[in-house]
Amino acid sequence: MAQLCPSAAIEGVCIAELQAHGDERGRFTEVYRKEWFPQRSWNALQWSRSESQQGVLRGLHYHHCQADYWHCGMGALRVGLFDLRRSSPTCGQGQVIELDQEILRGVFIPAGVAHGFYAVTDATLFYLVDAYYDGTDEWGVAWDDPDVGLSWSIAGGPILSPRDLANPRLRDIPTQELPS
Repeated sequence: MAQLCPSAAIEGVCIAELQAHGDERGRFTEVYRKEWFPQRSWNALQWSRSESQQGVLRGLHYHHCQADYWHCGMGALRVGLFDLRRSSPTCGQGQVIELDQEILRGVFIPAGVAHGFYAVTDATLFYLVDAYYDGTDEWGVAWDDPDVGLSWSIAGGPILSPRDLANPRLRDIPTQELPS
């Protein structure tokens, strides 16, 4: 059974400290149970896999209608989170979480929390979402925006997609595009 740790920085973010059971043959880890998470109405619909080479940074992305649950299956990731929800008591707060194949964790990210990751090594991220992909509900904010202020601890410049390079700064996003 996982030990759940609500984020002290962002309301609704929950870190699952997973338990591995192993012997000389390998190990078994229960990665996800719906009952672990605070949104009991959360209906996980799609399980996806993202592979990234060392140095890639993906994000920051956010959704109005989609929550995510992330687990690093291989390698090491540095996850950046920032609460954009205008009605949240933690609006404007950020957090960086380490995920890797050895320190077994899952992280639940509510809708409205911007999220991204930096691949510290070649890495594979598995993520479960509660809404099918909808390009009209995918938004972005610059990963290095000083108003977001995430401490990525990256040496050198990360590898970004053209889309993520074009993400606007927070101050340039119209209020109506931010989650309520």
